[in-house]
Amino acid sequence: MSKVIFTIQYELKENNKEEFLSVVNELKNLLNADGLEDYSVFRVKGKQNQYQEQYTFESEEAFDAFDDNDDERINLLINKLNDLTMEHSTRYLTLNKII
Repeated sequence: MSKVIFTIQYELKENNKEEFLSVVNELKNLLNADGLEDYSVFRVKGKQNQYQEQYTFESEEAFDAFDDNDDERINLLINKLNDLTMEHSTRYLTLNKII
């Protein structure tokens, strides 16, 4: 079973940083899925409004099961994050650990 890192990178709309930080802090407190080892948010160096969420899962099975999460509050927060981002700026990347 290899680890999986899933990232979401996006650019925030202007003047949404405080609301964004509030949403991701609450999201971090709610995320406790089996197999989710870490949830972190990073600001992209040199890019004022660019951020990246990083989810680290203990296995591919845990990553696949995460999509089945039906927590209403988590889904609401994820939708709120989408509302705070610039249209067409979101990029997803899934990495599978090999070594």
